[in-house]
Amino acid sequence: MPVMNLLVAFNGSEGSVAALRYAASLAQIDGAHVTAMLAHTSHEVIDRRSRWIPKKARALLEQANSEVLRGIEELFERECRALGLSGELQLKDVTGRVDTVLSEAARYYDMLIVGAHDDTDDEHVTLHPDRIALMSGRPVVVVPAGYAAGARHFHAALAWDGGRAAARALSDSLRLLEGKSRVSVITVGQHGGWPIADLLKHLDRHDIEALHEDFPERHPVAATLLAYCRRQDPTLLVLGAYEHSKFREDFLGGVTAEVLAKTRIPVLLSH
Repeated sequence: MPVMNLLVAFNGSEGSVAALRYAASLAQIDGAHVTAMLAHTSHEVIDRRSRWIPKKARALLEQANSEVLRGIEELFERECRALGLSGELQLKDVTGRVDTVLSEAARYYDMLIVGAHDDTDDEHVTLHPDRIALMSGRPVVVVPAGYAAGARHFHAALAWDGGRAAARALSDSLRLLEGKSRVSVITVGQHGGWPIADLLKHLDRHDIEALHEDFPERHPVAATLLAYCRRQDPTLLVLGAYEHSKFREDFLGGVTAEVLAKTRIPVLLSH
């Protein structure tokens, strides 16, 4: 079953432009419907301390915030015209905690498509794809800034360790890959006690050509995945997000964070 109902987050960043283009490509391939959303917080200074701020200063803050949002909306319209979507795709404006808004909205769609996190984004529209994948219960495709190869995934890489998150990511990815892709199953060291041949057979029954690429345990997982993607040039990496606690990964560093920070291709995250 193809993806038919897509949500794309647009916040004006280079990553969100790439995400919008990816969503348009996927919609063209599968005939999916796309909804675009601009999630943003209100200005915290105004919300929390407005009674202590002179009226003139408060108006200037509100104007600055409005100009940021208006600039994002204008960029969205330009991109829609360039993609031939002008008049077909509207940008929903939703106020709230950005990650929470997108996580809750994503539950009503097949998939959420976002740009990679960028520390230079305006703080009122910045989003964190890994947190959204954890909270939403839906697959999140993270598209890096500048990615322009579209959504035809003839070759995908699947990071496999035999765990729950990897299994969820595999299941979520089948809508993109079934019947039209080959998949390289990447393992690094131990990958559960079940035979990898059963996984390859499972993919074959979904009309997906699959092969197994195994790397020694001494190789760092994130570096191995990134190097493989640079060398073999797949167009999608399928990754189970945070098999261990996110706090532990944030504190010690982890595969999910490193891959998202350095990837050059879209990453499908599931948890």
